[in-house]
Amino acid sequence: MEIAFVFLEILSTIAFSISGALVAINKKMDIFGVTILGLVTATFGGATRDIILGVTPPTMFINIRDPIISVVTSLVVFIKPIRNILTYEDSNHSVSLLVADSIGLGLFTVIGVKNTISLGYTNAFLAISMGVVTAAFGGVLRDLLAAEKPYILVKHFYATASIIGAVMCFMLYSKVGMLFAMIIGAIIVVALRICAAVFKWNLPKAD
Repeated sequence: MEIAFVFLEILSTIAFSISGALVAINKKMDIFGVTILGLVTATFGGATRDIILGVTPPTMFINIRDPIISVVTSLVVFIKPIRNILTYEDSNHSVSLLVADSIGLGLFTVIGVKNTISLGYTNAFLAISMGVVTAAFGGVLRDLLAAEKPYILVKHFYATASIIGAVMCFMLYSKVGMLFAMIIGAIIVVALRICAAVFKWNLPKAD
């Protein structure tokens, strides 16, 4: 069971690292910028969650597995043949960026819920909030560093998908077990994000 949790954490780190690296490449950043955006996208949300929950220093500074995975992934994405494949764009958006960002959002949402509960916090609002913080705050810093409006504020109910997935994960973990609750919650987030992009779902905006 623990191996499955570790696998989900590694997969989420890879997905968000790809997302951050692709944003940096689209902004014509150099290899250092690509690495930094990949790193902050994959780790800043979890670090923010840890600080809020009183886990200091944040886990990323103690267990450097995720920062190493993030840096390596970003460097691999920077390799020209690979980045040429990943930066393919259709008429509306980067397919690779959408998929990587959606997977990262879904997995980090449920990892945030799981880690909060693992620390003994079973308050629903706290667990769900920490799921969203874990998933979204890395992307917020990525977008700010790239001089973009944060996805969480403008893109296809980005945060709303994370909230729904976190709620489902929290509601299900006591019934089906944490691993299956995480898988279901993550699938819901990914499906909502991709459907929102494809079908142009958005929350109402001020005219």
